[in-house]
Amino acid sequence: MKKTAIAMSLLFIATGAMAQGEIQHATDETVQQAHAGADTAKEKLHQTEHRTQEQINKAHSDGSATDNMKQSGEKAWNRTKEGSEKAWDKTKQGSEKAWNATKEGSTKAWDKTKAGAEDVKKSVTE
Repeated sequence: MKKTAIAMSLLFIATGAMAQGEIQHATDETVQQAHAGADTAKEKLHQTEHRTQEQINKAHSDGSATDNMKQSGEKAWNRTKEGSEKAWDKTKQGSEKAWNATKEGSTKAWDKTKAGAEDVKKSVTE
């Protein structure tokens, strides 16, 4: 019974907040901050993966020149891969910004065109 009463109270509070418009939508700034946080987390994950792989390689290494070359090749590959992923993320974010700006500009232009057509229609009917 207590749980039902608590659930109903929370439901009424949430409904009241929504009715008053208290729940806010994410702004571009908060979305950018979330993307930056995700990028940072992804970068840290990659670094941890690379360190783990290096430790595994060292554990399996017999110290020969071939193993050393293999390890340095893997390090270079990981750095290249990480750089490519960063570049792709930046390109993707830039494309999204450009798309949003184009969409907004198109909407404004269309609204202007509609308003101009309405003005012409009014002047013709008068």
